[in-house]
Amino acid sequence: MRIRIVDAFTDRPFAGNPAAVLLLDSDGFPADSWLQQVATELNLSETAFAHPLPAGGDADWALRWFTPATEVDMCGHATLATAHVLHTTGTATGTVRFAARCGTLTATALEDGTITLDFPTAPLTQGEVPHGIAEALGAKVLSAHDTGPHIGDLLVELADEESVRGLTPDFAALVEHSEHGLIATAAAADPQAGYDFVSRGFFPQVGIDEDPVTGSAHTALAPFWSARLGRGELTGLQASARSGLVRTALRGDRTLLTGCAVTVIDGELLSSP
Repeated sequence: MRIRIVDAFTDRPFAGNPAAVLLLDSDGFPADSWLQQVATELNLSETAFAHPLPAGGDADWALRWFTPATEVDMCGHATLATAHVLHTTGTATGTVRFAARCGTLTATALEDGTITLDFPTAPLTQGEVPHGIAEALGAKVLSAHDTGPHIGDLLVELADEESVRGLTPDFAALVEHSEHGLIATAAAADPQAGYDFVSRGFFPQVGIDEDPVTGSAHTALAPFWSARLGRGELTGLQASARSGLVRTALRGDRTLLTGCAVTVIDGELLSSP
C-alpha cells in the first residue's frame, strides 16, 4: 500500500506540518484498530486515510484523520496533504469534495500551486480566563474563547508576538484546561512582516504536545483576528520550530484556508489491513 508523507502549509521540505496520507483502493475503511495502529506507528500529528466514493454523490472521497492516540473530527493540514497527493498523482483535478466527520469539505487546486480548503468557521464564545491557565502556559492571558464542537479548543489571546514565541508550557497542566487543545495567539509585531497574527497550538490531550501548523485552528483564528483588524482576508504564521503560513479568508459560516504542500517521502506500507 502506497504511503506518502507531505509537509503542509509550507513550500519547502522539512518545514510546515508533516502528515501521512494513505489513499485506499477499497470502498470502505479498514478496522479502526488498524487505522489507529498505522497512525501510532507513524507518530505524526495526523495520518489521513481516504477512499473513493461512488460518482454522483455529495462527495468524491471519504476522509478520516488519526493522531498517534485517537481519531479527530477535523484536521486542516492533513486535508491539504491529501488534496496535494490527489492532484500531484493525477488522481484528481480542480476541486475535490471530502466526506468527513465534520461535514463536507472541499479542496481546490489553484494555478499558483497552492490549495484552498473550505472549512466551517468555528463559532467563538468568550468566557472567563480559566484559573491556572496563565501558570500552565507561562504567560499572561488577555482573553479566552471557546471554539465550538468541531475543534473543541480553547483560544487564548496573549499580549504580543514575543509572548507567543516564548511559551514553554507545562503540558500536564494544560490537559486540565481543554477537552482537545489550546491555541495561543497575538497580533504580529511588525505589520510589514508578511503575516497579520501569530499562533501556536498545544494538544497534549490527543498525544501532540505542540502541533507545528494547525489548519483547523485557523477556522477560529480567522474570525477572531478579522473582527479585530477589520479585514476578511489575513495571513497567519504558526510560530512553531518548523513554522508555516496559512492564508485565511472569512466567508461567514465558512473559512477558506490556503497554503502550499510538499511531498517528502513516497514509500510502501507493508502491513495490510
